[in-house]
Amino acid sequence: MHSLLSKIESPDDLRRLSLVELEHLAVEIRETLCHIVTTRPAHFASNLGVVELCLALHITFDFRRDRLIWDTGHQIYPHKLVTGRFREFGTIRTRGGLMGYPNPAESEYDLFMTGHAGCSVSTMLGLASGDAIAEAIAEQNSANNGHKNGEATEPRHHVAVIGDGAFPSGIVYEAMNNAGGLKQKLLVVLNDNKMSICPRVGGMAEYLDRLRMNRFYTGLKTEVQRFVSNVPVVGDSVERFLGNMKESLKAGLHGGMLFEELGFHYVGPIDGHDIAKLQKYLRMVKESEGPVLLHVVTEKGHGFKPAAEDPVYFHTPPVFRREADRAVPMPKTGSAAYTNIASESIRRAMHADPRVTVLTAAMCQGNNLERVRDEFPQRFFDTGICESHAVAFAAGQAKSGLRPIVDIYSTFLQRSFDQIFQEVALQNLPVTFMLDRSGLTGPDGPTHHGAFDMAYLRIFPNVTVMAPGDESDLEAMIPFALAHDGPASIRYPKAKAVRIERAAAPVELGRAEVLEWGDDGMIVACGTLLAEGVRAAQLLRSEGFDIGVINARFVKPLDTETILRAVANCGAVVTVEEGTLAGGFGSAVLEAACAAGVETTRLRCLGIGDRFIEHGERDELLASLGLNAEGIAASLRALMRTDSESFAAGEHAAAVSRFDARHRA
Repeated sequence: MHSLLSKIESPDDLRRLSLVELEHLAVEIRETLCHIVTTRPAHFASNLGVVELCLALHITFDFRRDRLIWDTGHQIYPHKLVTGRFREFGTIRTRGGLMGYPNPAESEYDLFMTGHAGCSVSTMLGLASGDAIAEAIAEQNSANNGHKNGEATEPRHHVAVIGDGAFPSGIVYEAMNNAGGLKQKLLVVLNDNKMSICPRVGGMAEYLDRLRMNRFYTGLKTEVQRFVSNVPVVGDSVERFLGNMKESLKAGLHGGMLFEELGFHYVGPIDGHDIAKLQKYLRMVKESEGPVLLHVVTEKGHGFKPAAEDPVYFHTPPVFRREADRAVPMPKTGSAAYTNIASESIRRAMHADPRVTVLTAAMCQGNNLERVRDEFPQRFFDTGICESHAVAFAAGQAKSGLRPIVDIYSTFLQRSFDQIFQEVALQNLPVTFMLDRSGLTGPDGPTHHGAFDMAYLRIFPNVTVMAPGDESDLEAMIPFALAHDGPASIRYPKAKAVRIERAAAPVELGRAEVLEWGDDGMIVACGTLLAEGVRAAQLLRSEGFDIGVINARFVKPLDTETILRAVANCGAVVTVEEGTLAGGFGSAVLEAACAAGVETTRLRCLGIGDRFIEHGERDELLASLGLNAEGIAASLRALMRTDSESFAAGEHAAAVSRFDARHRA
């Protein structure tokens, strides 16, 4: 099955293969990709689409010295397979195994851990500039030391591969503008498959569609431009006529005129599944000076018919059984996900209030908003991968009297930090932020873990920060946020939804919910780790401890009355959050206690420490961080034990007596 792929230890081995063997290798790579998604969810259609492009790049360039960045990075699988990681490939997206994105810790061929879209042109331009300066310094040092230069070394080549879905990102044009001005040698490969995760949107999508129609452009352009350049000019009126004709012909042929105006030499479009043609054009642009944009047309899902026909579903499909050229889904188990609960609640809100709009950044499918889009096409806006624009756009809608919902993954919303500050918080506008994938996203790893949203949102005045404890909280918080006269955020994880059985208290601004009070200890749960907190309390009660649970609900404004009463009066208190401890919920509790003069020696904060968390299943990661029920119970148990020992030393004698009497009984 892997007669060729199993022998590829490095890209050097590719250069020894014939064209026929390379085409067979492409088939083996696709077979390997198909096998992976029968065992676990993984990025699929995007990887099927770049197999030939990956092979051609590694044959043409030597990326041990040359530079390569894949943007966004989820199409990295073929690259991993041909850079010495075939034998480990079965571990991809498992804890301790290969990462599903580029990872410099795995290979010298991975330069950046890229998981967000649009930054490749900027970082590659920086590398090109930095390499040029470093080489000049080395040459100067060599000259100063009296060393003669030997043979000139081959200059480094700098290649950024970016998809058409990421291409509309504003930072791409900032980088291209800069590159055009610097005249730095740089190759940007535009991988055009007419898709982001969902079909791409906007004016750039239409422009690229027009370019795709001009497949004759590259070959014809050179000949016609040579002709018009040689047209003689005689006489003033004839000169003007011929000059205008010349410019019109050039403009007509310039399918990539936008890019040419930015200072890039445009080449393409070319077939991204023709290895020989790819090699030909890559060799050609390799010799070009200055920045070049090579437009490569590929098919997302190429080589597996179901994925090519439905690349949206097969972007990251659930596990399926492969039968010839068919994908048979495995039976689904368990309850609905929080994403589904959120999207259905949004749909109900849009039915109830015609002012409610929804904005997303190329994540219609990821946020399960297809039904919302189809039912409310006039009030649904997909901005493409342009989060900063989406937030500023929402601010404008809010200023006009609408009630916009910005539905973006937690880790992607970070890209709009300044717009949250300037356009929303500073203006105190009623924009509701729905932060899907908050907390640990599992196999996607550190680029996607939504660990920082509580910390980066609670610092802004006017912003209300909410963390529902379960699905009933999430359902109630969406209408609450839309009725709130100011910015509000709601975070929820990529996980199956849980409903805590109780008579749930209504959602009130800045009010926590006490599920049960306990004199020995209290668990203050922030967000959907509430279920783990409830289970931890049950474990400790079975051991004879009197343990209570608070559902914090609000990070800001914090319910200081309820939470500080627990800190001041209960034997021990732990706060629990699926987010960074630095600046997060526990920090907010500590700040409030400090301001109120409440002793915090019996308080511990549980969450994500000052480090990035690897990829793995969410339950595995929670357990490793002590954020599952057993870990929470262990932390509180240890704190109560320490507290009991300090009591025995003579502190808080009345509390000692109460504690000892209860546990003797």
